[in-house]
Formats: sequence, C-alpha cells, structure tokens
Amino acid sequence: MKKRLSFTNLDCANCAAKMEAAIAKLDGVHSVSVSFFSQKMTLDADDERFDAILQEAAKICKKIEPDCVLHI
Repeated sequence: MKKRLSFTNLDCANCAAKMEAAIAKLDGVHSVSVSFFSQKMTLDADDERFDAILQEAAKICKKIEPDCVLHI
C-alpha cells in the first residue's frame, strides 16, 4: 500500500532526513520519502502491517522532532 501523509511543524530539513532514514529501516517498509519543503511523507509498505508501520513512523517523528505531528 502506498500513502501520502502530511506533517505539521516539521521545522528542520536535517530532521526530515533522519526521519526518512529511521522509517526506511522498519520491517515491511518498501520505500519512504520525507520532504521538508512540502511537509509530506510518501510511504510504501506491506498492506498487512501498514497501520502498525504508520504508528511506528509517528513515534519516530515525535522522537526526532517533538513538536512535529504526522497526520495519519
């Protein structure tokens, strides 16, 4: 499944790169792209685990940038 999600308060391009690298390592993720400029994330992951992966991705984003919100 592939989905495009938006962020609120993603304030740092370096943080976006860290988020992308960490999310890419999650089991079941085929590809991920986090764009600081568009405040969007495109995630392609296993259908069976997609919701769990989204929850894990949101936690990663919060850990890297506490004010950032991933709109699931």
